[in-house]
Amino acid sequence: MGDKTKVIEVRHLQKSFGANEVLKDINFDVSEGEVVCVIGSSGSGKSTLLRCINLLEIASSGEIYYRGESIHGGKITGAQYRTKLGMVFQQFNLFNNLSVLDNCTVGPVKVLKKSKQEAREIAMKYLKQVGMAEYIEARPSQLSGGQKQRVAIARALSMEPDALLFDEPTSALDPEMVGEVLKVIKSLAEMGLTMLVVTHEMAFARDVADRVVFMDQGIIVEEGDPREIFTNPKHERTRAFLKRTLEQ
Repeated sequence: MGDKTKVIEVRHLQKSFGANEVLKDINFDVSEGEVVCVIGSSGSGKSTLLRCINLLEIASSGEIYYRGESIHGGKITGAQYRTKLGMVFQQFNLFNNLSVLDNCTVGPVKVLKKSKQEAREIAMKYLKQVGMAEYIEARPSQLSGGQKQRVAIARALSMEPDALLFDEPTSALDPEMVGEVLKVIKSLAEMGLTMLVVTHEMAFARDVADRVVFMDQGIIVEEGDPREIFTNPKHERTRAFLKRTLEQ
């Protein structure tokens, strides 16, 4: 078992869309306080894996365990499990008709049944942390992409989740905004949050991840210490991918 509790365990996960098998027998874990970055080219199955883990997609077969309990008919229901995972998307997915503050309080009030006062205090704490406290009255349409993504991170944190999942959190951003978002994610890593990050930001994966998982064509080709993967990959496919990516 190792020293740390496993928060998420994925066993023999398989997902097909029609005849297209997108995930093939995936096995991996995320432990408490660990930052795992998933890398790989488009179409390798990274985002589908993330979407299966948070039940936005239902796997065709295989099991997912949350803290040792199967989420398929175990003691924990899908709805309960979903509240344990914060999700940050490529496209922010903020409610455009709500203010920044309301975006961050609506989940805690409606789903976690917190009082408006308590939800507001929690939201303010996280909006301060991501540097967006002075924008609480703004609507998403008034914000830059980087600001929207920082609000989306604060919204996920306001649910006080057990783990955070990021699906390519910077890929929809203009290049000059990528840094501000990665800086926030890095600060969360330094606080010891459990995170699973699908990313194409190689320097970030190398510097921030405890473990890097390289996916290609629906399988995990290689996983391990970022320094090992980036400086001494074992597989030809990993080498080819890194060479392509790092030369861009």
